[in-house]
Amino acid sequence: MSNTFRLLRFFLPLQNPVGFSLVDTVLFCVALLAITAILLRTHLERGLTALAAHPALAASLLATLPIALRLALLPHHPVPAPAVSDDFAYLLLGDTFAHFRLANPVHPLHRFFETVFVLQEPSYASIYPPGQGLVLAFGQLLFHQPWVGVLLSVGAFCAAIFWMLRGWVRPTWALLGGLFAIMLFGPLNQWTNNYWGGAVSATAGCLIFGAIPRLKKSPRTRDAILLGVGLSLQGLTRPFEAALIGVCLLPVVFRLPLKTLRTAALTLVPAILLTLAHNHAVTGHWTRLPYMESRLQYGVPAAFTFQSMPEPSRPLVREQTMDYDAQRDAHATAGGYWLRLAGRFKFLRFFLYAPLYLALLFCFPALRQKRYQWALACLIILALGTNFYPYFYPHYVAAAACLLLLLAVTGLSRMPRATAAILCILCLARFTAWYGIHLFGDANLYIATGPWQSWDYINFGDFEGRFTIDRQLANAPGQQLVVVRYSPSHTLREWIHNEADIDSSRVVTALDLAPEETVRLRSYYPQRNVWLLEPDRVPPRLTPYPSPAQ
Repeated sequence: MSNTFRLLRFFLPLQNPVGFSLVDTVLFCVALLAITAILLRTHLERGLTALAAHPALAASLLATLPIALRLALLPHHPVPAPAVSDDFAYLLLGDTFAHFRLANPVHPLHRFFETVFVLQEPSYASIYPPGQGLVLAFGQLLFHQPWVGVLLSVGAFCAAIFWMLRGWVRPTWALLGGLFAIMLFGPLNQWTNNYWGGAVSATAGCLIFGAIPRLKKSPRTRDAILLGVGLSLQGLTRPFEAALIGVCLLPVVFRLPLKTLRTAALTLVPAILLTLAHNHAVTGHWTRLPYMESRLQYGVPAAFTFQSMPEPSRPLVREQTMDYDAQRDAHATAGGYWLRLAGRFKFLRFFLYAPLYLALLFCFPALRQKRYQWALACLIILALGTNFYPYFYPHYVAAAACLLLLLAVTGLSRMPRATAAILCILCLARFTAWYGIHLFGDANLYIATGPWQSWDYINFGDFEGRFTIDRQLANAPGQQLVVVRYSPSHTLREWIHNEADIDSSRVVTALDLAPEETVRLRSYYPQRNVWLLEPDRVPPRLTPYPSPAQ
């Protein structure tokens, strides 16, 4: 922090004499940026127009910029640490693919490794579909870091939304939409800073909703292939939402030439075969999704609201019981359909900055066009369909992100130029202020500015003590066995997570079961250093496991 202040004082020598705080400095820079943008509005518009005239260059810039902005934050905000069950389950999925297999064999001591969102039988595997896991495996294999796959998927999304919007609006407005995507879904967004993602499905939406207007105007093989790729990505990432998008496409696809439909259908074949093979490898059934197998065995994830909550068919360990109870309660208290739908409108702020709400109002005249009526209908179908989930997270409808930005950009294009410029500058100022705080600030500053934080999901501390435990294990020589002992007051925070090849991994985490069971576990791993992890202590404590004599 002191180095940052010294650097800031070098560039802003008046900081101390006038008593500027760091927040004052950031806000001053934002105000200066806004004034500059207003004064140079004409030049900025010309620059955007010139850049938009070179699609390849613009797309490359949009793909690179969110990655560069996030990498610039690494000194304060390191590579995201997995912290929730979804993170660990997706990382297991990616690690499994990185070992060039679809599922892992059942471990002989699998009862010690029971954890949320992971199957132990008939295979050891994550319960999630393959899409996000393939991205994580790509990052792991090529860069030895799964998170790189996440970063690349975000960059691909920001470039793809530019391509998608070019099929609907003028290139300059499409470029502006790509810049909004960077601000909204780039370095500070949770899709960039966790492992369950969202950008893969969002990219799929761009390919689908960008190919359709192009195919209606002039059917080409390239666009038919991109439509198939988009549907494949969506099906591999969010199968239920892919079915909803299929419903959206019904009034459109039958108006396309048969050759176009055949090309798109053939493009879908590899994804269908991969899904079937993955299902069979994980569950033993070609058509049974891992999600479905998890519901049969563990009762989670929760069923749709119109279904009864399933009962577990196997004994649950304590953490799984807590997760089942939480999901059962959410299912029971989900409320009425329309009340639940109304409560989810608050998630609009995940996809659009507040100034863009005004732009949505100016989009209404465009609804006289059938293609915009169809785009709005797609949004409605996705909202109504996903409303049958008792839970809701923005990545469920990530494929619709491009449609919301389409409506916002269309509204901006129909507003008076000066008003549209003001709204764009407000969005830029909002992003710049918050990014600047993250770039130069510390944890205390983030907490102090918390009321202005929207959906930022970025590491700025080690409140659960996971980093400390990981460092202690990393510094220990040889292979490690960590026995996790939860206290009676334990809350739902998962600490059992293992790699795809458990026995070959450097660190194995296992549940602390009955004493005689732990003896069996230690006998199975005689060469490992054995630790006792007590995660419910403050801070969590990692100590050598007591010998039987103790």
